Amino acid sequence: MHHQSLPTDRLPPFVAPLFALALALLGCQTAAEAQSGWLPTAWFSPAEMPADAMFPLAERDGPWLVLATTFRGEGARDDARRLAQELRRDHKLKAYTHEKSFDYTGKQQGLGLNPDGSPKKMRYANSEQVIEVAVLVGDFASFDDPRGQKLLTTIKGLQPQALSGEAGKSRSFGDFRKMIGLDKAAKGPMHLAFVIPNPLLPEDYFSRQEIDAFVVEMNADVTHSLLDCPGRYTVRVATFTGAGTFDQKAIASGDEDVKLESRLAEAADKAHRLTAALRRSGWQAWEFHDRESSVVCVGSIDQLAVPQANGAATVHPEIARIIGELGPDPTKLAAGTLMPRSIEGILLDVKPKPIDVPRAPGGWR
Repeated sequence: MHHQSLPTDRLPPFVAPLFALALALLGCQTAAEAQSGWLPTAWFSPAEMPADAMFPLAERDGPWLVLATTFRGEGARDDARRLAQELRRDHKLKAYTHEKSFDYTGKQQGLGLNPDGSPKKMRYANSEQVIEVAVLVGDFASFDDPRGQKLLTTIKGLQPQALSGEAGKSRSFGDFRKMIGLDKAAKGPMHLAFVIPNPLLPEDYFSRQEIDAFVVEMNADVTHSLLDCPGRYTVRVATFTGAGTFDQKAIASGDEDVKLESRLAEAADKAHRLTAALRRSGWQAWEFHDRESSVVCVGSIDQLAVPQANGAATVHPEIARIIGELGPDPTKLAAGTLMPRSIEGILLDVKPKPIDVPRAPGGWR
């Protein structure tokens, strides 16, 4: 970097050396170093995107995304990569690619039987192996997330260079616009985009009950709420319920409702104090409150088991670590004593257990 020399002879004697040293240090500072300092990052060009970056979709992305378009056949990977990179670079969108292959070369079960009684076998008219690569955009909590619907409208109107037809060998949905008489100026090449769930999520992900508005309100002011946990699973390490012995006289007089509220408040307080204590100890702790209890969980995990080289699956190492360190003391357990751990005088569960992270409505915060 070139700096114009300044007349240091006009400066006071004790200032001139310091001024010269400052100029020397500034001259040695690189653009990358300047970006992390006080100079605006807009003064420097952004880091170059790797030419082979595909940005593959992961289970943690989403759970709802906009399917911008799909490429099929020869060159599908290259065309999808170019589009995903352009959407990220020029439009600052979270774009991903997702690949799926189809094998049409094998025999298929046909209808009816052969004369000898054996099942009929059929082949596809075009025997080939086909690769489809989809380009998806966004991370949205629900199908009707306002941000997702707004992005969908934006994507439908974009005219990316990667879909201009000047490059690429594969065919996208946008290639058929002329076949059905659509004016290019009227609609963009991604006008058929729509919102879909993340195809990598487990089948039961969307069957989980979404919590209701009252429970959401109970957790609205919680700093480390389990509803903010980004993972699919977590480990419940402590449970505090509002249950107690039933006093028939209290029930008849209406005092039992007051006692229940008091026990729930006490349970919530314990959960909050335990979460704070675990956080201070370095654990990624979360608290959650509903109508009947308060729980404390630890961890944010995307899968319960990890496949091994031999084809078997083992418990996710983070789950094993949490259960091992926050479960019952193994030394006492070996001696026949089942004693839960205690943190700052608060007892944890005897048996920590992996659970689903509860689903919150989109934009609940």
